[in-house]
Amino acid sequence: MADHRGRGRGGPGSVASVGNRGHLLICDGQGLAHPRRFGLACHLGILSGTPTIGVAKTPWGDYPEPGPERGAASDITMAGEVVGRALRTRRGIKPVFVSVGHLIDLDTACAQVLALTPRYRQPETTRQADHLCRQALRAATS
Repeated sequence: MADHRGRGRGGPGSVASVGNRGHLLICDGQGLAHPRRFGLACHLGILSGTPTIGVAKTPWGDYPEPGPERGAASDITMAGEVVGRALRTRRGIKPVFVSVGHLIDLDTACAQVLALTPRYRQPETTRQADHLCRQALRAATS
């Protein structure tokens, strides 16, 4: 993916290659729960016209610790505004931090994240993407 100037980990061509093939983009990063209220998930959603969710490993903002059970959640706030949710995807494991990117509401975003995390903390789509990137990196450097 790209930074805000289209450099670094990809660029506008990366978004164009995604197009609108799917019904939902899951981003390994923030949506509204970002200091500028416009994280990667917002950016990609606007550019692609596709509903997007940000699922981050670390939070921006304040939140109370959700309960220990799978599906427990608590609001993430910044300056008194709800910008996302801390969502426990595995019992007793650190939560992920879900925020709306584009064309989806927070309740639906959390439901989708729970559906995509049947066995692990991170959504299966993120796990598979990480695995494919590591394979490509190994192949390119061997």
